[in-house]
Amino acid sequence: QVQLVESGGGLVQAGGSLRLSCAASGSIFDIRIMGWYRQAPGKQRELVATISNGGNTNYADSVKGRFTISRDSAKNTVYLQMNTLKPEDTAVYYCNFKLGWRLNDYWGQGTQVTVSS
Repeated sequence: QVQLVESGGGLVQAGGSLRLSCAASGSIFDIRIMGWYRQAPGKQRELVATISNGGNTNYADSVKGRFTISRDSAKNTVYLQMNTLKPEDTAVYYCNFKLGWRLNDYWGQGTQVTVSS
C-alpha cells in the first residue's frame, strides 16, 4: 500500500505565499510522475503542476510564474511553492503520484488552501 500525506495548507491573504508538502510512504517503487491538483467548490479537479522522474515540469497556465513544483527523491516528497496567491487559487489541493509503467494513481487526502482578498 502507498500512503500520501500532505501538509502546509492554510489561510493566507492575497499576495501571500504557502508551501505545500506531500510525503509518500509504504510500497513506493518506480515513481514516474509527482504532481499537484486542486478542486474548488463546484468545479472539477484540475492539474496544477507535475514533475517527472527526469525532472521535467509542467504547469497550468493559471499558475505559471507564481508556483514552483520540486521534489526530494530520497525522501519521496514533492513540494509546491505558491507565491503571489490570488483568491481564485482557493481550493483543496491534492498530491498525486503515478507509479510504474502503468502509471498507477495514488492520491493524498487533500489540504485546504484559502486565499482572502
